[in-house]
Amino acid sequence: MFSFLLEVGTEELPASFVASALEQWRSLIPSSLKANLLQGDTTTVQVLATPRRLAVLIKGLPQRQPDQEEEIKGPSVQAAFKDGQPTKAAIGFARSRNVDIADFDIRATDKGEFVFVRQKITGRPTAELLTELIPQWIFGLEGKRFMRWGDGDLRFSRPIRWLVALLEDQVLPLTLENGATTISSDRISWGHRVLHPEPITIKHANDYVEVLKAGYVLVDPEDRKCQIEKQCRELEIQVRGIVVPNPGLTEEVTNLVEWPTAVLGNFDQKYLNLPAAVITTVMGVHQRYFSVLYEIPSAEEELRLMPHFITISNGDPQKKEIIALGNERVIRARLADADFFYKSDLHKSLQDYVPALEQVTFQADLGSMRDKTTRIIQISELICQQIKPSEPEYEDIQAIQRAAFLCKADLVTQMVGEFPELQGIMGGKYALASNESATVARAIQEHYLSPETFSLGETTLPGKVVAMADRLDTLVSIFGLGLIPSGSSDPFALRRAANLIIRIIYKIASKNPQLQLNLQQLLQQCIEQFTAKFVKSTPAATLLEQLEDFFLQRIRNTLDEDEQIDYDLNNAILGEADPEYTQRALASIPDTIDRAKFLQQMRQDGSLDRIYETVNRASRLARQGDLDTVTLDPASVIQPKLLKQPSEQAFYQALVDLLPQTKAAQASRNYRQLVEAIAAIAPTVSRFFDGPESVLVMDENLEIRRNRLNLLGLLRNHARVLADFGAIVKS
Repeated sequence: MFSFLLEVGTEELPASFVASALEQWRSLIPSSLKANLLQGDTTTVQVLATPRRLAVLIKGLPQRQPDQEEEIKGPSVQAAFKDGQPTKAAIGFARSRNVDIADFDIRATDKGEFVFVRQKITGRPTAELLTELIPQWIFGLEGKRFMRWGDGDLRFSRPIRWLVALLEDQVLPLTLENGATTISSDRISWGHRVLHPEPITIKHANDYVEVLKAGYVLVDPEDRKCQIEKQCRELEIQVRGIVVPNPGLTEEVTNLVEWPTAVLGNFDQKYLNLPAAVITTVMGVHQRYFSVLYEIPSAEEELRLMPHFITISNGDPQKKEIIALGNERVIRARLADADFFYKSDLHKSLQDYVPALEQVTFQADLGSMRDKTTRIIQISELICQQIKPSEPEYEDIQAIQRAAFLCKADLVTQMVGEFPELQGIMGGKYALASNESATVARAIQEHYLSPETFSLGETTLPGKVVAMADRLDTLVSIFGLGLIPSGSSDPFALRRAANLIIRIIYKIASKNPQLQLNLQQLLQQCIEQFTAKFVKSTPAATLLEQLEDFFLQRIRNTLDEDEQIDYDLNNAILGEADPEYTQRALASIPDTIDRAKFLQQMRQDGSLDRIYETVNRASRLARQGDLDTVTLDPASVIQPKLLKQPSEQAFYQALVDLLPQTKAAQASRNYRQLVEAIAAIAPTVSRFFDGPESVLVMDENLEIRRNRLNLLGLLRNHARVLADFGAIVKS
């Protein structure tokens, strides 16, 4: 077994690309080895990276591919032989496979007798295969804003400067051509730019990690992350504080350094008068510093920051003091700017900023952010008309209206202009400073939250309503202009907007079942308002159909990815080109999600099997009738005088008895009650189909036939209150 090392040396790579490349190679390289029969039970693939290199260390490679035996199908016997002699087709096939005609194996197939040959394919040497695979691994990586350099056509995230390729202790010959420049593989790598700027010779692939470590490069991102966390804990103890947990920042700085050194810095205590979110944003987002707390706060408390920060340096650890001073000068200037913006913004109340939204364009054809605010207010009112909060929640309605009016005002403040990440957060702060209620302030902040944050945290009703109104306006407006997302292109984040709306509707109903939202009705109302104002938009009927399809796909994804619902149960709940189910899904998203979860639970506990065969058999035959899929009352479609046999009379009576139970289950959404009721009549349905009392459904008498098909259609319809059983695959 062999070890192999590949290192691609580059100019400094963006941290985001390093993280992405690691993930891509962890998938790409093992699958590539497997496809080429180079991955055995003991083969391991370790993907490594720093800002200046991407590397993979593979252990347990075979010397060569295993030999294989391949079976090749040739011409038919009729074409290969005539009068017992080989034809040109047989001779040509034998020549193309380098075999004798005597080696032919004649076998019968579904299409007659054919000629086959079996050939041994000698495995290729691993070294030979690697020279073909390595360029695929390097240039198979995907990322944003790849660049060319020199006079060649090679494209990569940053210019490639060196290439190490070692199979055990031997250099694997490999050349990358880039115009007049060639990059040839070698055993020479490079250490840390400051601490070890000299070349490093790697004698054996297995020496890679330790040799680079001697050159002050930790090539394993996990090693660097552990060092960062360890050093931050040491500095925590030093100042008796707690570093603000920030996994995203930790990953980013891990991919920005090769030899991490945590450096403690300080800033003037007067800046602690700024909102904590401002300080943490300036330090974390703009400077990549870790903030330090006195203690971990509860969810409702403001962060109590210490006048310290921790930066992760890639420089000389012996020069910590100089590094700290330099970073302190930078953060002092940034916080001074933030302090100036904050104090300047407070000279006006938040509502005084609203008129300035006229100067901010939302989208060229959709007007300004002030226009968008007006639409958000209107949509918020439509939502309130549906949920109709009770009298004790009247304050919520007032808060919704006020938050909708103020929700975008902070976009024109100096603070958000300089630090866009603070939109919503500063709106909430400035609302409180303007004597707005705490509910309004919180709603302004909450309406910017992501789908993930809404699903994790507890948010207020005004926050949910304004957030939903904002996203509904964006969806209807952008779709109305015909700018529908396609493929991976979604510049207005419409998929995330739809996901958020679905989650909010579900959360509102989960918290208060009385607050039900009909999304289909809401879409119709929003479209009516939009098309009345923008006459050149997509026709209303087309726009509604497009948005319904879009939301259905998002619901489908929610059931699949978030709730882990099996694909066939997903189809059974949402239907396929089923207008009734489309309307039902959008009219009550909570009911749709709950039915899917219940159906999944039934499959897991085995109760689905109790009614599956009965309902499915009835559903298949019912397709031959003409009964719609919504009728439930037997009295409206069954003629009792045509019920000749005791089994069909019993079936009819069972459906009469089932009707009130189904309606009760519909009203209470207690689908277990419905399942139990259907299971109870299953023996009656079985006697209708089988045994001495069975009937011929497709009777020659068309009226009797229709009557019997209607019995089956009614049972199908009762089951459809839960799901379309015809879409369920028997497990």
